[in-house]
Amino acid sequence: MDSLQQAIIERTLSCLRLAEKKLGKQFPQPAIRFTQRGKIAGSARMQSWEIRYNPILLAENPQAFLNEVVPHELAHLLTYACHGKVRPHGPEWQKIMTEVFNVPARTTHSFDVSSVGGRTFRYRCQCREHQLTVRRHNKILRQQAIYHCMQCHQPLTLVAGNTPQ
Repeated sequence: MDSLQQAIIERTLSCLRLAEKKLGKQFPQPAIRFTQRGKIAGSARMQSWEIRYNPILLAENPQAFLNEVVPHELAHLLTYACHGKVRPHGPEWQKIMTEVFNVPARTTHSFDVSSVGGRTFRYRCQCREHQLTVRRHNKILRQQAIYHCMQCHQPLTLVAGNTPQ
């Protein structure tokens, strides 16, 4: 484990101790993994009481992870522990973000995700070209979905001679 991952673990645990102090409750220590993939910075798994961080986005945005992503994901677990199943970014979660962690309750990150974006396939409609993810491309190939342009409402068709971008 590298020093950055160790810093994230320490920050997660210090946020947990802060929450315990401010909320007057004890919480189990979550499992912390660095296995999140794709464009997601992190995720909280309530049933298994774990937090997953994206190691690539972490390496590219260490300060934002320490300041925002760690409290964001931990707040999901704490909200679940205190209130049960509620809206993921609802008022209960927002209150923990702002009143416990003193962090703005933003629901999404604005990191550059070009390094983790994955392959895309070129599709066309009547008005322009679209980039579809591998998942959507495969659904079309398996005839499980048809995607339409939001502007002209025509079905998207694969560009001939297409190779993944």
